[in-house]
Amino acid sequence: MTFSLTILTEKLELLVNNKHRFERIAEDNRTPLTANGHRLQYYRSFNVDNSMNRLRTTHIKKSHNNHVHQYGCRLFLFLLAIILTSSCGIDRNIKKGEKFLSIGEYYDAAAQFKTAYQRTPTKNREQRGQLAKKMAYCYDRINSSQRAIAAYKNVVRYKQDDYQTHLKLAENLMKNGSYGEALKEYRLVLDSMPDNGLAAEGVSAATVAPTIKEQGSYYKVKKMTIFNSRRQDYSPMIYGDQHNQLYFTSTRNDAKGDEISGITGVKPGDIFFSEKDEKGKWTTPKSIDSGLNTEADEGTPAFSVDGREMYITQCLTDATYPRYAQIAVSNRSDAAWGKATKLEISRDTLSSFAHPAISPDGNWLYFVSDMPGGKGGLDIWRVRMVGGTTGGVENLGEPINTSGDEMFPTFRPNGDFYFSSTGHGGLGGLDIFIAKVGSDRRYHIEHPGFPLNSQGDDFGMTFEGRQNRGFFSSNRGDGRGWDHIYSFELPEVVQTIKGWVYEMEGYELPAAQIFMVGDDGTNRKLAVKGDGSFEQEIKPGVNYIILATCPGFLNHKEELKVEPVTESKEYVLQFPLASIRVPVMIDNIFYDFDKATLRPESKAALDDLVKLLNENPNVTIELSSHTDYKGSDNYNKRLSQRRADAVVAYLIEHGIASDRLSPVGYGEEKPKTIRRKTTEKFPWLKENDVLTEEFITKLNKANQEAANQLNRRTEFIVLRTTYGMFDEKGNLKNPPKPKVKETLEDEGDVYFETE
Repeated sequence: MTFSLTILTEKLELLVNNKHRFERIAEDNRTPLTANGHRLQYYRSFNVDNSMNRLRTTHIKKSHNNHVHQYGCRLFLFLLAIILTSSCGIDRNIKKGEKFLSIGEYYDAAAQFKTAYQRTPTKNREQRGQLAKKMAYCYDRINSSQRAIAAYKNVVRYKQDDYQTHLKLAENLMKNGSYGEALKEYRLVLDSMPDNGLAAEGVSAATVAPTIKEQGSYYKVKKMTIFNSRRQDYSPMIYGDQHNQLYFTSTRNDAKGDEISGITGVKPGDIFFSEKDEKGKWTTPKSIDSGLNTEADEGTPAFSVDGREMYITQCLTDATYPRYAQIAVSNRSDAAWGKATKLEISRDTLSSFAHPAISPDGNWLYFVSDMPGGKGGLDIWRVRMVGGTTGGVENLGEPINTSGDEMFPTFRPNGDFYFSSTGHGGLGGLDIFIAKVGSDRRYHIEHPGFPLNSQGDDFGMTFEGRQNRGFFSSNRGDGRGWDHIYSFELPEVVQTIKGWVYEMEGYELPAAQIFMVGDDGTNRKLAVKGDGSFEQEIKPGVNYIILATCPGFLNHKEELKVEPVTESKEYVLQFPLASIRVPVMIDNIFYDFDKATLRPESKAALDDLVKLLNENPNVTIELSSHTDYKGSDNYNKRLSQRRADAVVAYLIEHGIASDRLSPVGYGEEKPKTIRRKTTEKFPWLKENDVLTEEFITKLNKANQEAANQLNRRTEFIVLRTTYGMFDEKGNLKNPPKPKVKETLEDEGDVYFETE
């Protein structure tokens, strides 16, 4: 009997101790016990109270002692059942957690590992330490830094740590702004691994971070309430020639689908947009109702130079297989974005491809991947865009990529390359870095300081034109680790060119290309946007020559001398290109009434024609003059011939070879055919109307005079584009030499160090 009472006493003490252990677990994790934990605690308290009463009566009657003995047996069986049930429950949680982890559902995996951790007795230190390590990894992946710090500290507490534990703990302490603690952890790693590059970089970063924050910078940063929701909002990208639309990623409640992501614990991301109203104020974001968004994850939008394509990161769902991010492209049609289709970058099916960015010249797609051949972690790569398809991939190498993670590439319109990294030091988490091309034609890295960067994750830059202002995303100050959109501005004096390329008597020419040469050594090729415009930052004290070219059109050249200024300035240049396929009217050619004498006000237009012919020395033209139908046919033809001769004489006098010019007077033989552009000024005309006498006489008197004025014109048409190119034997005089290397400063000419 005494033996039974002794066993019972030990079991009761175990119950009390377990009660205290559950209380300590709750305190360690700063979270309430699970519902199952509450139930166990309730039963233990109930049985302890009743059993202790029975212990105090053991000296009374034998029957009472027998009763106690029977109760002790029942309690022992009850405890055994609890222990077995608890063990099975822990295994079940661990298996579920491992399954979620294997398919990248970190939020759900963390919840299972946490439950298993709480159910594991504190004396099982190894298992608790290993579970804490899995929890920490999952929290780390979903940017829950506070929880990750607590979990990593538990790994250390239970002596299951390795150098990665301390490295990751230090990184999360940096995100928390705890630079002193982070420095200690980085030094622990260096003590055992002196060659660890990340730890060495971490020591440097943790040492200088307080000074960087104290020094600050001229950046002005503001949280944009109008864009942000109660969920995650990130990776903004400005769109439109007037910079009046902003696209970004959001997991707000308006996103498609009803399921909560097992990866993040919120809804999958969709792309939303905001636009400016007539007063220039940003409006409440809207969802995109076309086929772009799905119930899967879509995010990190980027746009082609002409604005017709949107590149996004897309993560499709698969309940049984790991999810690899892919880059997809959506085409814009009828002012709507279509369903995105996968962009084939590589045959690698086991790597992720994400965070697209298009170079300013439109020739390269930059992206992030964990594919083999990188520097470690996530790297930034690029692939050449050729006719809507992709060429071979290139790793950017050093100094961009490190053994850490490099992500979220983007370009400022002036060519500066922005990206975020955990491997270049900084203030904690992802910091934004700027890569600028130096005189050695290599990238050099700059850290823009605080407050653009913070102890949190800072990434996803987008720029409002040439000015150093725009938007970015950051999870600074958010206890959940959720991202929000901020504005930024760095006041500076910037001079830019804005040019417009279009057809004479026609519309914009997005297929044109711009070549810009400066006496400082500048030699660049620029892309033209969908509206025919281009922009480029320029330097004071430099003389530039800008040449516009387009297949099927003559070239046009402008010269610009840039003076130093004290405030930002934009130079606007026009590039009207003459077609080589249709007649081109020469505006503002004036003659004395009923004569062929050129009036002085015609000089500007004629000088422009001289300039055009000098810029296109291999061209010959027919210079024609036309009259209206008034007067006799013979008289009109003779008058128009004299006028054409007068224009040609002016051109020859100003240095144009006579054998490049053919003057013809057509009189009224070739009435004008209306082009679409002309109908905008004269809405009573339609495209392809021919202004014959019969057509004109049916118009009212005011329109008749306007039509006759259109017929009275001087124009030219290109006859040949090979003048002076061949010798008497028909051989090309100056055959092109093979080029060893492209010399134009497009993005393909920046040198990268690859190993």
